Amino acid sequence: MNCRNCGAELTSPQAMVCIKCGVPPLAAKNYCQNCGAETTENQAMCTKCGVALVTRSATGAAGAKSKMAAGLLAIFLGGIGIHKFYLGYAKEGVIMLLVSLIGGVITVGIASIIVGVIALIEGIMYLTKTDEQFEDIYVQGRKGWF
Repeated sequence: MNCRNCGAELTSPQAMVCIKCGVPPLAAKNYCQNCGAETTENQAMCTKCGVALVTRSATGAAGAKSKMAAGLLAIFLGGIGIHKFYLGYAKEGVIMLLVSLIGGVITVGIASIIVGVIALIEGIMYLTKTDEQFEDIYVQGRKGWF
């Protein structure tokens, strides 16, 4: 990942600030976060690598998915994969739903309990991340499991 302010390659995708310029990596609009190519202020997609350009304010608001909503959905309805669907992980959501329903019937509820525990753990993980970490890992990074 590259800094959108100076174009420097970041040492970690979870970096809070760029070590070269000291600005939050997604707070500006000068460079592509994927390849580091120069961009214009209103550009929505990088013309070099084709990636959608991401901008986030210094406070971390990206207007994407809410970590609070995802966490609460995982804790209360995660046994049927609702939080996965909310985050856009349809395949993972279907897997959780089928394992919970079909596996629950075959194993007399044991599979449903296991899926519920996995969802509870994921919900707690979502809620304990900072907004930036949640955005980077689960929304932009598309990490489907744990």
